[in-house]
Amino acid sequence: MPVFATDRLSRLLARTSPARQQNNAAVPLVTVTSVQGGLRIAAANPAAQNAGVFPGQPLADARALYPALDVHPSTPGEDLKALDALAEACTRFTPWTAVDSIWGGGQSGMGGGQSGGLWLDVTGCAHLFGGEQALLDRLVSWLKDHGYEARAGLADTPGAAWALARFATRAGTPTASIPAGTAHDRLSALPVAGLRLDSATVEKLDRLGLRTIGDLISLPRGPLARRCGANVLKRLDQALGRQREPVSPRRPPPPHHARLMFAEPVGRTEDIAAGLDRLLDQLCAGLEAANQGVRQLELTLFRVDNSVERARIGTSRPVRDPAHLAYLFRDKIAELDPGFGIEVMMLAARRVDPLTASQMTAWQAGLDRQSQSGDAASTARLIDKLSGRLGARNVTRPEPVSSHIPERASRARPALGEAKENASNCDWSPPPRRPARPVQLLPQPAPIEVMAPVPDGPPVMFRWRRRQHHIARAEGPERIAPEWWHGTRGPKPQNVPRVRDYYRLEDNDGQRYWVFRDGLYRPDRPPVWYLHGFFA
Repeated sequence: MPVFATDRLSRLLARTSPARQQNNAAVPLVTVTSVQGGLRIAAANPAAQNAGVFPGQPLADARALYPALDVHPSTPGEDLKALDALAEACTRFTPWTAVDSIWGGGQSGMGGGQSGGLWLDVTGCAHLFGGEQALLDRLVSWLKDHGYEARAGLADTPGAAWALARFATRAGTPTASIPAGTAHDRLSALPVAGLRLDSATVEKLDRLGLRTIGDLISLPRGPLARRCGANVLKRLDQALGRQREPVSPRRPPPPHHARLMFAEPVGRTEDIAAGLDRLLDQLCAGLEAANQGVRQLELTLFRVDNSVERARIGTSRPVRDPAHLAYLFRDKIAELDPGFGIEVMMLAARRVDPLTASQMTAWQAGLDRQSQSGDAASTARLIDKLSGRLGARNVTRPEPVSSHIPERASRARPALGEAKENASNCDWSPPPRRPARPVQLLPQPAPIEVMAPVPDGPPVMFRWRRRQHHIARAEGPERIAPEWWHGTRGPKPQNVPRVRDYYRLEDNDGQRYWVFRDGLYRPDRPPVWYLHGFFA
């Protein structure tokens, strides 16, 4: 996009000033920046360039050529933000998009810092648009409809595509492509600036009479590297495919995705739901072929105003049932804003896990698995539905923690989340001979009044909530000491429990309780007792 900075500003001014919408492109517009105490042109739109204004020119000289010049301050941060948003909108063509890392960097052929560039990896996507050339034409036409002048190059290497877009295209033919394996012949006629070299290196090569990429290809590599630097050979090898060039996408591409394009924009909730059903069928078929199930699913709606709307769901276990996934999206679809219409829908599995077919017994084959009590799949579906309705953070499940302090032996985590691998959450199980634990613990141990014939012996009666409980049987004590890593050195952690002696008690009514004496017995003060839980 050779004049991206002024295109973005023109679109903004057209929205804020309705009177300018009719002749917006005909108004000479420039952005300026301060250079060594003076104002210079940073970017100029085509109308300003036709009037003789060019980037790098002093503002005073530009006003002398065209006094009615529309001048605005340069905002590279806003330009980069808009370019990133445009890269996100281009995911309607491919899930793999990225911003050119040297966009607007003042390199030769980039328009003196006013241009913007995007990378699109269209591997496996061209057939969705009728072929590579049809994809290029649609991409350039779509950008033009949104106010951006664009030129596109398609090749089997990023370096070759970069050179084609900037030096093999012109106003009449805004696209250029080369078949795979023919970069050597097609790039030979392009200038050396197409190798993404800095301006000093380009000027040095020009003084040596090396003006095209073909001139560099025919030279011995050793002398060329000594005279011009190793970066020239690196860029040349990247453009010709001799050296790999990784380009990181904005977001990790999803392992599975499906896309649906509409002939006309849609906006009704029923149409969105129908499109989602088609996408789910297509996505789940791919998941089944790969023996995988989805854990995180994202629905993206590309609206006609170049904006994006998203909805996400998560599952507690791998799923590839289209009906269940559609149910999880039901409430979220109703909240989506279609704006002026939706052109493209994309469904991406952001996270997948292995999911193989499960073996059922003969008596299960004819039953509805969702109605079977204790079925893990039914429980997972219930968790997914509750998390979608109430919020993922409001539906929790307990997980064990490697601590023998009862109130610290477990904690709650989101039911859709994954347990973190750290020192306090691991594959831990209690000692095999540890006495049984109660099925219900109080949130906080409740103080009780205890009568014991021996000060450090089991209770024979205790009072809780104004009611006396006479003990028929007692087992214990089970001593639980403080965790050994909370030593005496260094700052003492808060709420560190003391030694506890636990007893399992049964009263005359058959109710069973778990009580403990806090701290070791001391003759100078009475023991303190607490009720901590109940047995079934």
